[in-house]
Amino acid sequence: MDPLALGALIGGVTLVVLFSGVPVAFGLGLVSIGVLWIAKGWLAVAFISEKLFNGLDDFTLISIPMFVLMGAAVASSRAGGDLYEALARWFHRLPGSLVAANIGACALFAALTGSSPATCAAIGKMGIPEMQKRGYRDDLATGAIAAGGTLGILIPPSLTMILYGIASETSIGRLFLAGAVPGLMLTALFIAWASFLCWRRGDGRAVDKVAYRLRDHLEMVPRVVPFFAVVAGVVYSMYGGYATPSEAASVGALLCLVLVVAIYRTWRPRALWRIFADTTRESVMILMIIGTSILFGYMMSDLRVTQSIAEWIARLGLNRWILMLWINLFLLVLGCFLPPAAIILMTTPILMPILTSSGFDAVWFGVILTINMELGLITPPVGLNLYVINGIAPTVRLGVILKGALPFMVCMVIGMVLLCLFPGIATWLPDAVMGPALEIG
Repeated sequence: MDPLALGALIGGVTLVVLFSGVPVAFGLGLVSIGVLWIAKGWLAVAFISEKLFNGLDDFTLISIPMFVLMGAAVASSRAGGDLYEALARWFHRLPGSLVAANIGACALFAALTGSSPATCAAIGKMGIPEMQKRGYRDDLATGAIAAGGTLGILIPPSLTMILYGIASETSIGRLFLAGAVPGLMLTALFIAWASFLCWRRGDGRAVDKVAYRLRDHLEMVPRVVPFFAVVAGVVYSMYGGYATPSEAASVGALLCLVLVVAIYRTWRPRALWRIFADTTRESVMILMIIGTSILFGYMMSDLRVTQSIAEWIARLGLNRWILMLWINLFLLVLGCFLPPAAIILMTTPILMPILTSSGFDAVWFGVILTINMELGLITPPVGLNLYVINGIAPTVRLGVILKGALPFMVCMVIGMVLLCLFPGIATWLPDAVMGPALEIG
């Protein structure tokens, strides 16, 4: 069979299997083993265990359970409440101050946890009822939290960036730096939209008039400093030359455990057991997806599907930016149905030869890809954040949550356009810190 036709068939079968509800790791593994067996017989299947082991035999992967441990530790504490309360006081002069505080808290909390659903749950449980009580409409209150929760997979340290770095063989340290400025840019765009909407509609204006003195602002500083200290510790250990990205993840995990034990008194054996159990469960899930996605990539390459797709696209002679548009549309459609980890690990080996031949920088594309994955988290039918928010605020219809999230999706698209027009937004910081890299055309 022609490799392109075979690739289309494999893609269709893979989507059917994944949409059936089978766990992503098992679905990818079943498709890979089945296709290899049908195409090449049992001899090809005999090498599966070796491919899985070799794919996971990578020291870089140790960073994944460490960053997951960071998130589990912080999510188990009252960290979200402290961030929320501090930012609510600091933003109180801004129109829509409470929405801005929630978005800021989402950005900081998600950067530490690396989990969008956990951020939505932690900040949303406090923020949504408070915003509703102060006169903010349901669409804005829920949509802002749903969108704000996505920021953590862009702002470093980011688990999504680690997965992309592993799949594309790109420097994870450079990817972390590349995501910092775009992450702050998206946070500013979200806050700007929320403030404009509150100013125009008058949301929260009637009751949100609490005045805070300087003493009230300073009172919250000790509650927020530890979070900045954790981020600073991870960044300094990595870029100060003291640790590799994988080792820096261990530094972050240790600092987060010290934070929750020393400050939030999470020292009881049952609480610590829950943190480590959650870490183990999520880490094993991610590593299983990585292992089977490597097997999936091996199968696609062994059958020359990956190479044929790259050659076919090259023969089309598309303008590089038209090509980038189609790639993003393709990723957005996948993001409506599949989790970011599965999309990145499945598509990156196929896309990298195409992007390289078109002159796109791998680090820059990593930021574009991550924002695209953020869109998928708030895009139906499988926009995970929408359902998390609906579970927190069951009285708010899913359609209302989606309506509130739509303008923030537009902000993400604007962010991607700005990155295409001004790629230095993503590449300037890593070039300044780690030296110049390949520039975009």
